Amino acid sequence: MKDLFGKAILDFQTGNNPEDLITETSISEADEMSVAYLFRSFDAMPKIEQKALLLAKGKVLDVGCGAGSHSLYLQNERKLDVTAMDISANAIHACQLRGIKNAKVQNVMELQGEKFDTILLLMNGAGMCGKLKNISSFLLQLKSLLNENGQILLDSSDIIYMFDEDEDGAKYVPSDTEYYGEVVFDIEYKGEKEVPFDWMYIDYNTLRNAALANGLRCELVLEGEHYDYLAKLTI
Repeated sequence: MKDLFGKAILDFQTGNNPEDLITETSISEADEMSVAYLFRSFDAMPKIEQKALLLAKGKVLDVGCGAGSHSLYLQNERKLDVTAMDISANAIHACQLRGIKNAKVQNVMELQGEKFDTILLLMNGAGMCGKLKNISSFLLQLKSLLNENGQILLDSSDIIYMFDEDEDGAKYVPSDTEYYGEVVFDIEYKGEKEVPFDWMYIDYNTLRNAALANGLRCELVLEGEHYDYLAKLTI
């Protein structure tokens, strides 16, 4: 990976002529995304993200923290002990420059020996497991990082609305996909193209079934305005 997403974040933080990211998926056309959006304040965040940050408690792990806006709010406004984590070295450097006290480059699947009261996976964070076949190992790893009364707060979307309907009202989903929420992401920044990567949007019922199968309770906390939702998982 070229870490173009992280490069855009660091460029914005350091004033190094940041440009819009161009994102495209296997089921959607190219779209421009302003890097400034990743630096939004609490007031500018969607209600689902605001709710998650207000529910956060105790020792917090912000997985896939990106520019660190969620961690910054929890650290500075809520005064919580928060660890910002991302696989992007550039993003973590930006987090450190923003004043996040505990920010580290780390793959959550390789984290051991630590426990948290809240694990955050925001901005479709559950999608980082890539494919539905990986969801059990992903949830079990997160479960192993939870304290006894801990919680996982994650948001995602049901993207079934993006598929065409036939005359009977049934959705047409390509047969070469194991699960309709799986997509391949392409990112372009300043004329460079990132290595395509797998991502997943998981509908609530599929998440709930996966959680129950792996010894986790799953609660629907809030539904958004566009097929999105916030869920809470507990042991």
